[in-house]
Amino acid sequence: MDRWLAMVTKTQNEQPHWVTPIVTVTPRLEQEYRYDQFFESAPNGVAVNSFGGAKGLELIPQQNIETIIGVPAYLNRNFPRNTDGFSDWPFLVKLRLLSADEDDGNYIVTAFMGFSVPTGSEVNGAGHGLFTPTLAGGKGFGDFDIQSTLGVTFSDGGLDRLGAPVQWNTTFQYHFWKYFWPEFETNYTWQSYGEETGHNVLFLMPGILIGRIPIHNRIGLTFGGGYQIAVTKYHPYNHNLILTARIPF
Repeated sequence: MDRWLAMVTKTQNEQPHWVTPIVTVTPRLEQEYRYDQFFESAPNGVAVNSFGGAKGLELIPQQNIETIIGVPAYLNRNFPRNTDGFSDWPFLVKLRLLSADEDDGNYIVTAFMGFSVPTGSEVNGAGHGLFTPTLAGGKGFGDFDIQSTLGVTFSDGGLDRLGAPVQWNTTFQYHFWKYFWPEFETNYTWQSYGEETGHNVLFLMPGILIGRIPIHNRIGLTFGGGYQIAVTKYHPYNHNLILTARIPF
């Protein structure tokens, strides 16, 4: 255990020490347990609450590698009735390619591979396995940093319905007063295939994170929230309040 934790500390000291954004998956390697809460609302009165946000346990099993074992979110819907249930089971593997801490360049480049097992109920799951290769990077400039990811999702079936969406998320983050990290995110999706080919969705999201607050030894606390607002004509929902809590260790 001590040898493993020493490796984790060494790995994290070789990269910037920013806080993980609310939506954008950080290129940094992190070790924590995370719980998110979503409150989505659409113009037609439909509301969806996501308990857990499909987050979960993040571990650094060896140098330059992180694995995320997600927990299927429980989705509560006001319409249609009797469609509440769990989403699919998500996993993610990160491979850090390049990095330097704040004193030696303040940057990072990481490759991801996301997986989703179709364990969700009929309304709340994709019905097929999903695979999302992603390239992520970040650069810091003093107390300011930019973190961004670009990926595309493929499925093992149902392409006409699911398509192959391209996701591009970017976070602009500032650090002050030791624990405060206000941010502004852009969350963009372009549907490259399927019945919704050509549809663009862009959410803008102001938010703030507070952390990492020490609790005991390696254990800490980070929490915060943001509010997504749709700015494109086409969107599956137009408002989303996101709350997040993490226990890094």
